[in-house]
Amino acid sequence: MDLKEYFKRIGFTGLYDKADLPTLVTIHKLHVMTVPFENFSIHCGEKITLDLKVIYKKIVLDHRGGWCFENNLLFSWVLREMGYKFTMLGTKDCNLKNDSNPMDTHLINLVEIDGESYIADVSFGVSCQMWEPLELIAGKDQTQPPGVFRLLNDGEMWTLEKTGRKPLIQNEAFANCGLLKKPLTQPMFSFCLTPRDVDHFQEASEYLQTNCESLFTRKSICSLQTPTGFRALIGCNYSEVAYNPQEDVDLYDMREIPDSEIETVLKEKFKITLGSKLTPNNCNVFQ
Repeated sequence: MDLKEYFKRIGFTGLYDKADLPTLVTIHKLHVMTVPFENFSIHCGEKITLDLKVIYKKIVLDHRGGWCFENNLLFSWVLREMGYKFTMLGTKDCNLKNDSNPMDTHLINLVEIDGESYIADVSFGVSCQMWEPLELIAGKDQTQPPGVFRLLNDGEMWTLEKTGRKPLIQNEAFANCGLLKKPLTQPMFSFCLTPRDVDHFQEASEYLQTNCESLFTRKSICSLQTPTGFRALIGCNYSEVAYNPQEDVDLYDMREIPDSEIETVLKEKFKITLGSKLTPNNCNVFQ
């Protein structure tokens, strides 16, 4: 595993001899602009593992993406190699939360720099993906291109919420798409500051990629942030989204992709080439 290969993968050409905030901001943004959030392994008959060497090969060498356990675990390794002080945390995704299921279903990193703490999450995807780390400060509006992020604190528990903009849909055939059925302000995930190691996420990883009720078995999902918004392929539905904060709207251009064109879309829009046959899936649910 080579840190320079990771930097090549995300297009980082700067200096990395100082574990400072500007460098963290840069690599965080480059990661989300380069490495897709995707769960195609589940829909290609592949096993998703938490083995860091396997993840490194998949994302860095094979130019694939991954879901949160993969992307954020790889980012933990990057932080360690660069000399950052960090802690892995487990969170409960508010969109996947089941009171009968106490597992942490999302992994993030808490990074400490000069006595200040920041939340780094390079793998939430679609419109809720933060582009830069967030200050761990309760109640502060932190504006980024996707919208306004806000951390709330209730004793030991923290909750991250995001306020977005009204979606403006160009193709009315998608007016009722699940991707758009969201309140403008929504909770993303909740967490405490208890340090976790990789073994903590093994059960959740297995559950989410095998259980028939899991969002990730019911939907094939791929999203990638762009300089103006994000693009996503969910099942066979492709979206290009442009953020327009000046007019307080997000412009959605959506269309259905025939099976025969999916491989081309993945190559051209996400720079992904799959080694196994993808079976797109898009049940009528979405986070």
